[in-house]
Amino acid sequence: MLTASAGASAVAAPAGTDRAELQRAIDDLVAAGAAGVQVRVHDQRGEWTGSAGVAELGRPEPVSVDGEFRIGSITKMFVSTVLLQLVGEGRLTLDDPLAEHLPQFGLDPRITVRMMLQHTSGLFNYTGEARPDGSTEPGILPLSGRESVDAVQRDYRPDELIRFALTKPARFEPGTAWSYSNTNYQLAGMLIEKLTGLPYSVQIYSRIVAPLGLWNTMLPGNWPEIVGPHAHGYAAYTDGGAPITVDITRQNPSWAGAAGEIISTTRDLDTFVTALLGGRLLAPPLLAEMRAVRAIGPDAGYGLGLAQLEFTPDCVGLGHNGGVPGYYTDMYSTADGTRRIEVSVTMGPTMDSGNPSTLLPLIAKEESVLTKGLCGQ
Repeated sequence: MLTASAGASAVAAPAGTDRAELQRAIDDLVAAGAAGVQVRVHDQRGEWTGSAGVAELGRPEPVSVDGEFRIGSITKMFVSTVLLQLVGEGRLTLDDPLAEHLPQFGLDPRITVRMMLQHTSGLFNYTGEARPDGSTEPGILPLSGRESVDAVQRDYRPDELIRFALTKPARFEPGTAWSYSNTNYQLAGMLIEKLTGLPYSVQIYSRIVAPLGLWNTMLPGNWPEIVGPHAHGYAAYTDGGAPITVDITRQNPSWAGAAGEIISTTRDLDTFVTALLGGRLLAPPLLAEMRAVRAIGPDAGYGLGLAQLEFTPDCVGLGHNGGVPGYYTDMYSTADGTRRIEVSVTMGPTMDSGNPSTLLPLIAKEESVLTKGLCGQ
């Protein structure tokens, strides 16, 4: 079981990751179905970047190790950091009832700001929920087929996504269990705007992006493009038994919003996680609150927008992962910041979101890259 103290343990430092072995692991990701991969590692041997695959199917150009990509739910770490800064400024407390700040939604008054950030609110996930029998209760977005591609091209409003989630029964009594819900972070984005009078995107930019010089990090709102050099991501599905592959690089990220809209690079993410865990963005008591995890599995815990994963018995990573159609990202650091890894995977034509079994080989290879890159094993 992971605890906050487990995350405080430094990794037993090996000499550093074998670069050739890590490159082979990255190549294996492409063999497992990724269109392209880029990786950045920092360890005792310094910084290393590597890539595999192509930036666009049908063209020979390789994936740039400085390319931009959609980071998905790593956005939650940025949002949580801003809210914790507002706590430090006395604008709210973590134990405030959320309904006092956002009364328009009729939320259960027992749900606190802390529960929202830690996914213990019990609120239904507007992007869909796994049922106990292993099936999925659909959310506002179709899970597969042409409809799933079309759904991420339209505009969504945060209150629309939240109100959809509130039409569903709560999963459990507030604070009694844990269940990942993007609804929590749509609420978090609205809470930042309520407290400051400015959109959460402006607050992230002024409090994190600009001070750290993250000049390749963007909060696009409903802008569908990736502006800088980037690899293309793909969605796959079947239509009448025929496989269909769609370039889904261009999508309207308003469906993700404060739960997952940011575009960034491995370099910017490395700068961000180093600054965050190094105490440049949060005072020590607030960073401790973020890192105080609730166990969510035998090798995993979740704090306030921050995940903690035990990759090996002596290697614990702090960070987050993220996925949107076409893109999957990981960002993890050891607690002392001496070892860090950022990985961006662009999905290939065999990755059918309606058939999870097509994702299993890639997930296994991704875990291998993370363990080799972060832990040197």
